[in-house]
Amino acid sequence: YDQFLDGLMMFAKKKGVDVEQIESKVEHSNGPAWHGTVAEPNRFHDDKSLYTGVHKVGGPSTLDTDKIANLSSLMDRSNADVRGVKYDGV
Repeated sequence: YDQFLDGLMMFAKKKGVDVEQIESKVEHSNGPAWHGTVAEPNRFHDDKSLYTGVHKVGGPSTLDTDKIANLSSLMDRSNADVRGVKYDGV
């Protein structure tokens, strides 16, 4: 909060007005205004009859359980020494 007040003082100095004027404007403001973009209709996305390739028949699955599901299928966690040489035992 102290940095915010310092910023108001710097802003007032730059504008050449009293800090009370800047504080008053901030106090009577409506706060931040949030605006964003809204997607427009897109026939290639919205009209599924225009889909091509694998997407035409449903698209790829995100639940391919026969594929890599997590890192355990990529890593060899068997016993090895500091050089990575495999050995049996603890």
